[in-house]
Amino acid sequence: MKSRLITAVIATLFIPQIAMADSVIESISKAWTFSHANTGVTSEISAFDSASNTLWVAGVVGVDVLNIADGSLVQHINTTGYGFINSIAIHNGVAAFAIEAPTMTDAGIVQFYDTATRSLSSGINTLTVGALPDMLTFTADGSKLLVANEGTPSTYGTRIGTTTPHVYGPAAVDPVGSVSVIDMNTRTVTATAGFAGVTQTGSNIRTNTGMDFEPEYIAINASGTKAYVTLQEANAIGVLDLNTQSFEKVIGLGAKDFSLAGNSIDPLNNGTISFINPDVKGLYMPDGIAVYQVNGEDHLVMANEGDLRGDDGDRITAGSLGAVAPLNALRVSSTDSSNGDLYAPGARSFSIRDKDGNIIFDSGDFLDKKAAELGIYADGRSRDKGVEPEGVELFSVNGRTIAAIGLERTLKSAVALYDITDPANASFMDMIVTDGDLAPEGLKAFTVNGIIYLAINNETSNTTSLYAVTPVPEPESYAMLLAGLGFVGFSVSRQRRI
Repeated sequence: MKSRLITAVIATLFIPQIAMADSVIESISKAWTFSHANTGVTSEISAFDSASNTLWVAGVVGVDVLNIADGSLVQHINTTGYGFINSIAIHNGVAAFAIEAPTMTDAGIVQFYDTATRSLSSGINTLTVGALPDMLTFTADGSKLLVANEGTPSTYGTRIGTTTPHVYGPAAVDPVGSVSVIDMNTRTVTATAGFAGVTQTGSNIRTNTGMDFEPEYIAINASGTKAYVTLQEANAIGVLDLNTQSFEKVIGLGAKDFSLAGNSIDPLNNGTISFINPDVKGLYMPDGIAVYQVNGEDHLVMANEGDLRGDDGDRITAGSLGAVAPLNALRVSSTDSSNGDLYAPGARSFSIRDKDGNIIFDSGDFLDKKAAELGIYADGRSRDKGVEPEGVELFSVNGRTIAAIGLERTLKSAVALYDITDPANASFMDMIVTDGDLAPEGLKAFTVNGIIYLAINNETSNTTSLYAVTPVPEPESYAMLLAGLGFVGFSVSRQRRI
């Protein structure tokens, strides 16, 4: 009897830990930080090569190949002879570089490198794509490589008339925004998907800004049948059918109402953090995007950074449209706003949408407020997009889907982690804050020897930091332990009765 009581007591010590666990992550620890100061690489985007256990970090002048074990530099690859590198992706020992031309309105290139030799691949290793290739990614099986050709104009269109909202005509030199589809078996460009005549749905698509649709980021679904492409400045996404290799529709993403509870913003960079619910809307304008499946359906995770023209020609202050304090300094879109009807760029959040663009979850004002709580909110950015969620990366822990959201404008590098397994009930888990790092641009998760890692590329500090994620032991292991304890208790009792 006594032994059974002891077993029961021990069991009760374990059971609450299982029932009360609110996270599948036990700890997050920094493995190392690498400074790119000596190579000149701007830490923007990284890709992991499982064959060599190296992390390839790309940014402007080239690529730094880092040893995963200790973060040491294996090799610097200089790409300035070809142009400026914007992105990198790796699959099956092949690293693909997206390189814009020295004159950004000229056609860019994609180059292929062998990750074993860290030199240009044999055979076909250079392909011409659209202007300003900004991002590229492989399908899951590696059969295709998709390239987002942003095609930013050299000079934006000029204003037509004097009405408000402003209207701008087409730019004189504006390369067509498109997505190049590359067949990796033949290493040829099999299609260049554009937007002419493509059906438009949704709302608040920005088409009067003096530029065409400019693809920013691509997410491909697991089956390799659809790609979802952010058209950030247009406040839209394009849905690319990879069977027909053409866009089937462009979806306008609407606007977020900052006057609603849970959607507050701080519109003043006056040294005091004060969140209010003003009569202002925010255009989502996502940068990073990721896709995952729930019940067999694609779900899209978007970082709603907000971005206007490169020359800020479509940006004005709300005060110029009659707004008074505390909204007078707020930066808004001149092509969407009018007196008493203000639209700011960015939603200061991340969203989860279904494949048709309908919102399932939005983080509201949580990211701004959490940064303020942690003492890393950059009040100087209050009137202009807040913490600016920029990058998105998904990874799995104990069967749960975790989203990492990089916040570009905080006083220290900050990455929010959410459990998004149930999209409608996504929940905040933790915030990774790194001293000495600033402005996370790219995020990359990967697994080595059963250990989950998250690489964070910090553009302003020019550093790359690697974190190790330790999962909470799965419930099955506790159950086995309890079962073992119960068996021991039963055996002892039985022996005593004999």
